[in-house]
Amino acid sequence: MENERHTWNLGDIYPTAEAWRRAVDQLEPRLGELGGRAGTLGESSAALLACLDLYFEFHKQVHRVHAWASMLSDGDTRQPGPLEMRQRAAVLATRLGEAASFMAPEILVVGEERVRQLLAAEPALAVYRHHLEDILRRAPHTLGGEAESVIASSGLLADSAHGLYSILADADMPRPTVTLSDGSQAHLDQAGYCRHRSAPGRDDRRLVFDAFFGSWKAFERTCGVALYSQLKQDLFFARARRYPSCLAAALDDDRVPEAVYLALLDAARTNLGTLHRYLGLRARMLGVDDLAYWDTYPPLVGSPCSYPVDHGQRLVLEACRPLGEGYVATVQQGFAERWMDTFPRPGKRSGAYSSGSVYDVHPFVLLNYNDDYESVSTLAHEWGHAMHSLLANRAQPYPTAHYPIFLAEVASTFNEALLLEHALATSREPRERLFYLGSALEGLRGTFFRQAMFAEFELAIHGLVEGGEALSGERFSELYGELLRRYHGHDQGVMTIADAFAVEWAYIPHFYYDFYVYQYATSLAAASLFADQVLSGDATARERYLGVLGSGGAEYPYEMLRDAGVDLATAAPYQALMARMNRIMDEIEATLESGEA
Repeated sequence: MENERHTWNLGDIYPTAEAWRRAVDQLEPRLGELGGRAGTLGESSAALLACLDLYFEFHKQVHRVHAWASMLSDGDTRQPGPLEMRQRAAVLATRLGEAASFMAPEILVVGEERVRQLLAAEPALAVYRHHLEDILRRAPHTLGGEAESVIASSGLLADSAHGLYSILADADMPRPTVTLSDGSQAHLDQAGYCRHRSAPGRDDRRLVFDAFFGSWKAFERTCGVALYSQLKQDLFFARARRYPSCLAAALDDDRVPEAVYLALLDAARTNLGTLHRYLGLRARMLGVDDLAYWDTYPPLVGSPCSYPVDHGQRLVLEACRPLGEGYVATVQQGFAERWMDTFPRPGKRSGAYSSGSVYDVHPFVLLNYNDDYESVSTLAHEWGHAMHSLLANRAQPYPTAHYPIFLAEVASTFNEALLLEHALATSREPRERLFYLGSALEGLRGTFFRQAMFAEFELAIHGLVEGGEALSGERFSELYGELLRRYHGHDQGVMTIADAFAVEWAYIPHFYYDFYVYQYATSLAAASLFADQVLSGDATARERYLGVLGSGGAEYPYEMLRDAGVDLATAAPYQALMARMNRIMDEIEATLESGEA
């Protein structure tokens, strides 16, 4: 196969589908062994250790089979075989949850005093200390054994809304094809939209936006049903576990204070003037008097070159050198040994991600690479995730290797910051430097303000469902459109937002991830401070940063970052981020005034 080197080698997990099926067939009947441990957890340290060892071994194997099936399906979402395998793996995960549902209630019955006695008596239990303490912490939200079993069984329904959305978005939705001003045809699937939304011609950009979001508008009702179903599911689990709100339930998974979420939203609202300044600068540099939403994505200055994937990989490797030769060598190994599926193709899942859940193999990365700088930035981003997984898996035993999402986006946005600094340091011409400064501004807009807007939308729609309101696709568009106009200064004449683009909410898969997106913005603030420390020449900063990544999930992420000097429940990290954004605009404006570019 000519481009085989640009596809991932899932044979590193299982060599064939038959090997995968054998693994599932062997694991499935063994899950019942956990039930035989019920009633024994407080008897002795040995009994508690045996149960936890068995549970985490099953957990590791379930993650392995699920990762393989999911990635196989993502390679071509049109194929029924891999989709059925993915569904079988999901059922297996639910069965594990059912088999283990007695554990948390029983540990709570055993009680904190006895659990601490057992921990003290058996050194081998130390690896489970954080897990046990987390169970004790969640006592107010843990139900009895029978109720926990019912909750675990409901996992069979947990991905229904997202599964519907994913198949619609990636496989079944008809995609428009438009003719651009140069006569070329643009097929507007997800990857095609990302490529052509930054077309140099303004008429082309409007055509792309109108056609792409027109196709989503046609499915506004369907997407509304899917998202409303997701919100009702979130509400069910929050109320079942006696949380006051969906937000409280989501944040408590990693013990993140609600003050973090609220501080982010307050920072975004308070600093909309900075966003509006950037949009005004964008209008000036694009030479338009009536900035519109379809003017969001073209670079402020034309790209100095194209970025074929081999060139993009070299840039990422060079940018990561401040993290040490070992880090760079491992990323290079991943490029060479097919840990990544790189290019878009029909039926392939859109977007990008890193999967590090196969503990004893290596991470895998999915991209839809488009030979532009945004693709290079995404490459750096996803390999930040991949290296985070690799470092945590190497440094931690399985029970504490999995890091929470709140921490995950720090590693990815850190790598984006390194890429930008490398690009600026190697720029030779003023216009080239303007291109990278403009890319930095767009990154700050997209990762801070856009994700904060998403977070505000999520909070609003969950609140409405909590209040008993039914939501339709049309109502989602109304709510989202109000936010779009406020954030982009529509009423102040900063940017015009056409009503047709209020359906953009339907295009965002992250709204099915239960308060996920805010973490992009909080992580950007944390990563920026870490990057400043590493790039300043601080001799110990690199080791401190890599140490945080290697800690995996051994501690709660908010405290981990706070202890490292970044308190995301305060305004300080966001004020520093806004100061950085304004400094970049100062430099761009000074360059424009000088006439050098």
